[in-house]
Order: sequence, then structure tokens, then C-alpha cells
Amino acid sequence: MRIGYPCINRSIDCRASSTFRLASYSEKRLKQTVRNNLSCLLRILEYNLSHDILFFRISSDLVPFASHPVCKFDWKKHFRKDLHRIGDFIKENRMRISMHPDQFILINSPKEDVIRRSVAELEYHCTLLDVMGLDRNAKVQIHVGGVYQDKPGAIERFSRNYKNLERKIKKRLVIENDDKLYSLRDCLSVHERTGVPILFDVFHHKCLNNGEKLRDALLKARKTWQKKDGMIMVDFSSQEKGRPKGTHTSTINTRSFKGFIRDISGIDADIMLEIKDKEKSALKAVRVLKDLRRI
Repeated sequence: MRIGYPCINRSIDCRASSTFRLASYSEKRLKQTVRNNLSCLLRILEYNLSHDILFFRISSDLVPFASHPVCKFDWKKHFRKDLHRIGDFIKENRMRISMHPDQFILINSPKEDVIRRSVAELEYHCTLLDVMGLDRNAKVQIHVGGVYQDKPGAIERFSRNYKNLERKIKKRLVIENDDKLYSLRDCLSVHERTGVPILFDVFHHKCLNNGEKLRDALLKARKTWQKKDGMIMVDFSSQEKGRPKGTHTSTINTRSFKGFIRDISGIDADIMLEIKDKEKSALKAVRVLKDLRRI
């Protein structure tokens, strides 16, 4: 099992997610920003390795505006060696990588222009992982999308548009159950139509479910993953006290996390902590797994 956190490490003095405003776009600005982002990404991965944190979500902003029509620069060719070096580091140390585009990625939208922009963004994410040389266990996760007052129709539209995606996207794409619209049962319905694996979100399942016990739900989600996809990915968080339902906690509740790990005894998963203090909670989670002899 591997523990991870998303995008930002607050313990080092740089970010691999720096960007800039579209109005100030230039090729020079893009090159400088991407160069700095890649350098910082390697520093984050080195920090993670030294602390046994072997799962990481790379920011979508690693290459700003990569899917936007304004970007004519061949960033893939220009940064190929840098991306290869990072990919080699990941593979040599048996780390796991994911990416999670923003929620404006809606391949079940009834609007063709939204679908077109969404597919372009997915192509960027998958191309980035391809250039790094990572195999298909490096995943790109998205939500199913909107309901548009007709959930069965929205699911059917997702399925139809998914089948039209290029193979390079299909091999990396996973969907997650969310906290408001698409439960695990809904995602299973999408999986039955498409074969897309389901990334299981523990917190979302607690917010929106159909009465399935957590362990049973995780087992159902795990069955959607093939061996070539790697171990199932799981997002973990909990409710922030005193905040609206669905608000992620600021720091990990180690007692709750330990209870979750005991509940899933015998089930291995790579766990992404969607918790606000990032690597600080990941360090605590690693200690829990070591104490329980799960890593």
C-alpha cells in the first residue's frame, strides 16, 4: 500500500503548480514556468521518497495552458528529457502517480464545445504521463459529470462519448464516486457500459451512498480494476467539524484513519489523502500503516 497527497508540498519552498494569467501568455513565460514547475516536482518526489510517501497527484498546472488554443509551443519536445528524467525517477522507486483535472471536465455535457474542450484537456494530461514514460497504472481521475435533469440520459451520454475517446485516454481514465450526484452504484452503472475503473472515494461514499457498507463498497469498486491498471486507488478524507457537509478536514484524524485501515483488513489499495495540510497528514498516515504492518 502507498500513501499520497495532492499537488503541493508545504514543507519545501517551491510549487510544481505555478501558472500565470492568460493575458500575460508568452512562449518565454511558459518555458520559464514549466522549467520551474518540473524542477520543483522532482524536489517534491525526492522529499516524498525520503519519507516513504510513494503516491503523488501531479498538478494539472504543470504545463499551463497546454490544452488552450493559445499554446502553439511544442512543450513535449522541448521538455522531453526533463520529463523522461522525472518518469525514470518515479519508475525506479516504484512510485504511483495520478492526475485530477478540474471539475469543468464534463464529457457527458449536452454541449459539444464543452465536450471538445474536456477531451483536449484529457489529451494533455494523458500525453504528459505518456512522455514521462509511465505505464497505464498512472491514472487520470474525473467525476462522471452533471445530471442535467436526466441522470440515465447523462450516464448514457458519458458512455457514448467515452467510447469515442482515443485509446491513450481510455487506458488512463478512471471515474470517482462524488458526494452529491453520482454514487458508487451510479458509477458501477457507467462501468458496466464502458469498462472504466472506479476510483473509490471514502469520504464521498459516506456523504452519498445506497446503504452499502464501506468494505463491501470498496470491494465492488476494486472489481472494476484489471491487473494492468494496477492496484485500486482510493481517496480518503473526513468531515471538517463545524463546516458544511462535504468539507474536507484540515488535518488527518489518525484514529479514524486507523479504523478505516482495520475495516479494510486484507484489502490493499493506494490511498490519496485529500486533506488540507498535505504532506503533514501523509507523514502521520505512513506511521499508522507502519504500525499496522501494512507497508
